[in-house]
Amino acid sequence: MYDVTRAIPMIPDKKLIRLRFEQAAATYEQHATVQHRVAARLLALLEEMAPALQPQQALEIGCCTGLLTQRILERYPSLTHLSISELVAAFEDCVCRKIGPQAAKMTFIAGDVESVRLPTCYDLIISSSTLHWVHDLPALCAKLHRHVQPDGILAFSLYGKENLWEIRSATGVGLVYRTLDQLLHVVAERFEILRAEEAKETLWYSDPLAVLKHLRATGVNSIGQQAWTRRQVSDFIQHYQEQFGGDQGVCLTYHPMFVVARPRP
Repeated sequence: MYDVTRAIPMIPDKKLIRLRFEQAAATYEQHATVQHRVAARLLALLEEMAPALQPQQALEIGCCTGLLTQRILERYPSLTHLSISELVAAFEDCVCRKIGPQAAKMTFIAGDVESVRLPTCYDLIISSSTLHWVHDLPALCAKLHRHVQPDGILAFSLYGKENLWEIRSATGVGLVYRTLDQLLHVVAERFEILRAEEAKETLWYSDPLAVLKHLRATGVNSIGQQAWTRRQVSDFIQHYQEQFGGDQGVCLTYHPMFVVARPRP
């Protein structure tokens, strides 16, 4: 249907992202299979590369419904305070329900992490499946460098060049993703890389409409506002089935990338 190499790069629309994730709040965790795995792998890499880390102050960027938040609090009982920077204000209630009494340790900072004021410096800044949505990653890295302790850690995951490439092929639009080398070039300006890796996750669905339902249920359908015509839906289904169908159904690729780093002086 489209040449994926000529897909139109989309600048993330923060208002649309907020809306789509608000709409997906009730269904996110049930359908966020890859995001669960990515959060677990990120925390495992952090434990491997900084086994002695006992943070007292931490910042999580992009908590969504709290699937990483809960793990952070369980893993680090040393935490006296956890700040959460989250674009979607409605997720505060989700997180509070998930972590229960430990919500007393939390400060929820509603708004765009690229522009909100961060109140202090942190021993740990962590983010899972979020930073591919930012507009200016180099500027954000500079900001985070100012807010991490000299002996602190930055650990994050986001998605890379081949993420959801089937959708770009079928629709002709998609986010601008980096390769791992491109990502590390940005981060290394401010941080020493302790560990970096990437992976591929392939999910299978019964048909192309099930793929669209998955994207809607996880809020990932945040790159276009216009409703499709019947012809566009029909063309999408035909192209997707022909190009990405197999014995297991139709596939969808996720391309998570992971970085654990410490600030340069």
